[in-house]
Amino acid sequence: MTAEELTDIIRAGLPCEHIALDGDGRHWYATIVSESFEGRRLVQRHQQVYATLGHKMHTDEVHALSMKTFTPAEWAAQPR
Repeated sequence: MTAEELTDIIRAGLPCEHIALDGDGRHWYATIVSESFEGRRLVQRHQQVYATLGHKMHTDEVHALSMKTFTPAEWAAQPR
């Protein structure tokens, strides 16, 4: 799987203001910014992202996904 394919899958299931992916095709590192994370705990945010991947996590198409998840306000407050 490519970063573009994974980005498209996540964006199809989750409205994202920003998404950045890095990885080797099986192990991925993502930064995801979405309004839908507002008021949700970290584990709930991750569950939302995993839900967009559906069976791809179970069939090992995506072996591992490490995430940093932010609301737009949290993202704006991040040092760059």
